[in-house]
Amino acid sequence: MKTLYIKTDSISQLFNELQSELGGKLNKNHQEYTLELDNTIATGKISGLSFKNDISFVKYDITFKQDTILKSHTANSNPINFMFCSKGQLAYGFSEKTSKKFLNQFQTSIFSSDPNRDTLLFFRKDHTVKFSNIKVDATVNSEDESIDLLKTQLVKTFMPKNGEEIFSYVGSYNLKIAEKLQQIDAITQKGVVRNLLIHGNVHVILAMEIQQHKEDLKSTKNNFGTLTRSEMEDIKEVSSFIQNYPEIQYSLKYLSKKSGLSPSKLQEGFKLLHDRTVTDFIRNVRIETAENLIKTTDLNISEIVYTVGLTSRSYFSKIFKEKYDCSPKYYQDHQQNLAVTA
Repeated sequence: MKTLYIKTDSISQLFNELQSELGGKLNKNHQEYTLELDNTIATGKISGLSFKNDISFVKYDITFKQDTILKSHTANSNPINFMFCSKGQLAYGFSEKTSKKFLNQFQTSIFSSDPNRDTLLFFRKDHTVKFSNIKVDATVNSEDESIDLLKTQLVKTFMPKNGEEIFSYVGSYNLKIAEKLQQIDAITQKGVVRNLLIHGNVHVILAMEIQQHKEDLKSTKNNFGTLTRSEMEDIKEVSSFIQNYPEIQYSLKYLSKKSGLSPSKLQEGFKLLHDRTVTDFIRNVRIETAENLIKTTDLNISEIVYTVGLTSRSYFSKIFKEKYDCSPKYYQDHQQNLAVTA
């Protein structure tokens, strides 16, 4: 068992300490840090950045070569941790002697503790785990009243109460947060634009974590309703397939056969994951694909209608206008005008 020690919440110092403990190559680009690992201790990547309102975001995609504990002690700060596991299984606790909390794939956790206590993350040998951790410094001392209001609410909800030293909550599964993290992974922009896009997505994830906690308090039922985690993973695969191949003439019978799920379970899963029926999801994917084709190709509207799997140009124009408040022809003409004047 190997134990690593972290004694700071400062992003720059955090990555310096991680490199000191793990080795690897550390890069910094526009306040974003990336530690690449491929040695006898671990393989993978850790990346992160912090924002002005005392919120930091760190992503781990890592495999340790032996059982490992990452022990953090940050007596000078009092963070609330919002953690989400995208792959594998992660355990955390507040000492090596107390019981561990386990975080499975697609599961979220929120925890905080007395500043004098350690926080421990437990990693199994040769087990790849991918997770994110949003930390919010709970100290209320900002000049921005809206930030102080947020922190006040977070402290009220997620800090230990009534003389307790620990607050720990493990929520139900949430594929919407997984999808949002995938969007962060897909960001290709550089510099300030990249930081702003990550910043916006991190705040959305934070809001989703808080909402998840509220919903779980309302009901002790699994947020998947009657669906298992495996069935929700099937729903996610079907969703990705539709996004990659919008031109196919889908039916519930076809998707049911492809996924092995009943039509009713498909509908339930799509409502939970996308807040849409299967038909609404397919239609929305086609419209968004068409909008991208208008911007990035020289196809005419009729060709685009065919490419995204629709047969009626008038119907396409109707649903496009409902979403974007203009006709596809108007949108295309203005894209062309913009290219001419650029």
